[in-house]
Order: sequence, then C-alpha cells, then structure tokens
Amino acid sequence: MLLKAVLLLALVARVLVLENGLLRKPPMGWLAWERFRCNTDCDEDPKNCISERLFMEMADHLAQDGWRDLGYTYLNMDDCWIGGRDAKGRLIPDPKRFPNGIAFLADYAHSLGLKLGIYEDMGNFTCMGYPGITLDKVTQDAQTFAEWKVDMLKLDGCFSTPEERAMGYPKMAAALNATGRPIAFSCSWPAYEGGLPPKVNYSLLAEICNVWRNYDDIQDSWSSVLSILDWFVDHQDILQPVAGPGHWNDPDMLLIGNFGLSFEQARAQMALWTVLAAPLFMSTDLRTISAQNMDILQNPLMIKINQDPLGIQGRRILKVLECGGREGEAEGLGPPAENKVASLEVMEGWASDLLSSPSWLYSVKDSTGSCSNRPPICLGENKARAGQLMGSGKGRHYHTGAHGNSGAPRFGSARLLHMSVMSGK
Repeated sequence: MLLKAVLLLALVARVLVLENGLLRKPPMGWLAWERFRCNTDCDEDPKNCISERLFMEMADHLAQDGWRDLGYTYLNMDDCWIGGRDAKGRLIPDPKRFPNGIAFLADYAHSLGLKLGIYEDMGNFTCMGYPGITLDKVTQDAQTFAEWKVDMLKLDGCFSTPEERAMGYPKMAAALNATGRPIAFSCSWPAYEGGLPPKVNYSLLAEICNVWRNYDDIQDSWSSVLSILDWFVDHQDILQPVAGPGHWNDPDMLLIGNFGLSFEQARAQMALWTVLAAPLFMSTDLRTISAQNMDILQNPLMIKINQDPLGIQGRRILKVLECGGREGEAEGLGPPAENKVASLEVMEGWASDLLSSPSWLYSVKDSTGSCSNRPPICLGENKARAGQLMGSGKGRHYHTGAHGNSGAPRFGSARLLHMSVMSGK
C-alpha cells in the first residue's frame, strides 16, 4: 500500500515537470566531497577546509591547468557549506568560511568560464546535519539558488521519508524550471529506494532529473569501485536503456589522484566510467595532483568517448573466470596466487563521431577468492573468444587490462588505450 501511495504521489507531481534541455552529454567537473569531506576547521586546516578559499583555488586550477578546456567545467560544492537560515527562512552560507556569499563564488566561477554546483538535501537535515529542504521550503530555496546564479543542484535524500522524496524531487524540478535560470538537477532519489524497479520508476525519473545516483557512495578503494561496477553490470538491462542525453546514471565520483587506487586501478576506473557514459566528477586536490594522474583524467580519447553525443551507456557483453592461471602466465600476467581468480571483462560501448561501429573495452583483473565451485575455464581460450568478437569486423576494441611490464602501448593510443593488472583488495 505504501509503495502504491508513493508512486501515486510521484505521478501526480509529474505534470509539473518540464524538460530543461541541460546536460546533453555527461557532466564533467570537480566535486569536493571524496577528498575534502566535511572539514570545517579553517583555524587548524585553512587550506583544506570547506570554504570560499578552497573553491576559488580549485576554480583557478580548473581554468589554468587545462581542465576547463577539456570539458571539466563544473565546480561543485557538497555538504557542510550551510550556515543556517535567516529571519525570512532563506538559506545562508557559513559566514566565516564563505564571507562573500555564494553569489560571489558563482560570479568568480563564471568569470573563469566555469559553472557552480551546490548541494542540499530533500529532508529535515543534510547528511551531515545541516539544515535541509522540507517541502514547504522547496520553492523558496530554488529561487535562492537562481538568485545566486547557481548552475547545478545536487539534492541528497538523508532524513526524508519515501513520501517526502516522491513529492519533493518532482516539486524541486518544477521549481528550478520556474525560476527561469537553467539549473541542472542531480538527484539522489533512486539510491534511497534501492536503485531498482518497482520502487524506482526510471521513465519518470528521466523527466525529473538530469543525473541521478543509483547506488552506494563510492569510497577511496578498489573494492568500492568493483562493488559499484558489479552492481551496474548486474542490473545493466534496467539501467543501460534509461541513460542518454539529458538523463544519466551516476556511479559516483572518480577517485583518481587520491590514496586508495594504484596507478593501474586509476586507469581502469577512468576507462570503465568512460564506457558507462558516467558523469566525470573528479574529487581530488588539483593543487597537488601528480602528472601521471593528470594524464589519466585528461586523456583526450577517454573524454571523447565519454562525451559522445549519442550518449549510449556501455554494457558488459562477456565475463569469464579461471582458477590457477597457467594461460594467464603465458600471457605475461605472472602466476596468480593460490586460490586467486582471474577475470576477463568485456565492455561494449558506442561512439558516433569517433567510431562507426561498437567499441569494446576489456580488462583482466586478479581478485582474491576461493576457486571452489568454479568451472575450470581456460582464460586463454576465452581471450580468444573475446578477440573473435572484437575482430569480427563489427567494431573496434580497446584494452583496459594486462601487466604493466608487458610492453603494451600507452593508454591513449588509437587502437590500445592501456593495459594493466588490477589486484583486488
């Protein structure tokens, strides 16, 4: 009964929603959360706290270091910027950390050719306990964001009920459109409903949100990347058809440049997010990022595939497993440890102006785990099967796997993006 009521509320609100024409390609930019979290101690850590200074410095680097010109144009705030509400109920930023206000920060971003994104929550509080947006505040807060000249709103779902979300997200979409300012709308709604039908109506969602979080928050580890990837490919028959220009699935931020991924794993995440037609939101310190991580994030072919105007999300077309690994050793991968599983993943993606036919990305990764109850599949034979698929004349292939010492061409060449071994943690 509750589910029926929630769906009815959402359908009633649906009539208020208009197409805003935004995010015809997956958005690209920088997001504060993964690297800087909710650090509000500007006395002890002035360079890294959530503050006007931090966002201005990141804006400078986006403009000066080539990011903006490659498409990384969004400068997105996350939780912990709010100072409260004034006497009229209007949101205000923390006066100490944002002394000039959000409109000043938006003007600064715009002066550099960037766009400003902001965060709020469809609930009584944000996830970190700051004032959220209740149903009676939706219209007022949408108008405030427009007056501040914000370009994107990410609306989280902590401290809310299913009924509040079913009313609140469509109401906010309509309120943003009613301001007359083009504000892209990023929703966390499906992630709070389990990410799948029947609780999530993706046809409805595509009329309300430009991008949406489907699943768990990413953490700074390879195991977190794999868990998100596994969930997306396990449910790709549901998720892949609903993505496209103006409405994107979001597997969460890029971890590249932080602490939890090896160099090879960082390249793998970039390739996988590329073929998933995912938003490319970095969340690292652009002031100190290494040259090799910049190379990964600024790879022009990765960006071109991700930003293809067709907007077709890739899908896994083959996954095979092998225990033991003698064929893997023959391929130059080295012998897997005892009870390790070698996995071959083939991801198919489409790109209109880059390729006239499907492209494939495949990866070979080692992951710890028991070999019990697994068939003795020959990895070499299955690599041959993948090669037959990819060499059939139906498309081109791009590798995202093999050993770093294999002599493979560097990530970014015309035929071979990169090769790496990804060790599970």
